[in-house]
Parts: sequence; structure tokens; C-alpha cells
Amino acid sequence: MQTIDGLGGFATTLGLDIEEASGDGVVIRFEAKPHLLQPYGIVHGGVYSSAVETAASIGAALWLADRGQVVGVSNQTDFLRAVRTGELTAVASPIHRGRSQQLWQVEITDAEQRLVARGQVRLQNLQSADGLG
Repeated sequence: MQTIDGLGGFATTLGLDIEEASGDGVVIRFEAKPHLLQPYGIVHGGVYSSAVETAASIGAALWLADRGQVVGVSNQTDFLRAVRTGELTAVASPIHRGRSQQLWQVEITDAEQRLVARGQVRLQNLQSADGLG
């Protein structure tokens, strides 16, 4: 795996730090900070869903490389353990990489290596995303 630069934008707001990334896997770290908590003082589920999609999208894009661009078409994220503080790590691995779609699995663990969230993202491989939106 190789280390790459940060993403900016929404990923910066979430505090996602890309530690390693390649077409075969991605590792992202982030901190459970106050602005990421929901009213009960635990990390908001949308943060986990966003980290899952970001990690999967990075890996899928690196694998597809100059053959096109990827966009997420499905994100299924399960929240398994509440977290209030501490470092979290998201690790993405490919399940299927095909001609038209990819499926990636992402596991998020806390500092004690306990699984706190798990998700999978299906991504569409496009020749170009210019016509979207």
C-alpha cells in the first residue's frame, strides 16, 4: 500500500486522515470529536457511513485508475458499538472488482481493536462522471 494526500472538503470536516491507500485496500484514521457526536454524546451514525463510503471509494478509484471514475450506488453500514471518544480506524477491502461494478467491505475499530461499525459499498465504474448531477 502507499500513503496518499488528504481529500479536503467533507472528509476534512470529518477529520478523516488517509494513512494507506491502494486499489487493494485503504486505511483511514479519525478521532471521535465533539462536533461528530449526536445528542446522546456518541459518534453519529452518519460519520460511520461517510467513513465507510470514503474508504471504499478511494480504494475503488485507485483500482479503476485511468480507466474511468467511480460513484457509490449503495452503502449499507451497521453500527455495532457506541463510541464517545478516541481514535477510530476504517479498513477497506475489495470483495468484488468487476467490469461495471465493485463491492468493498469496510470495518471500523476503536483504539482497543473492537469492531464498532461495519459496512459495504457498491460502486459503479463509469468512463466519466462528467454527466452526473
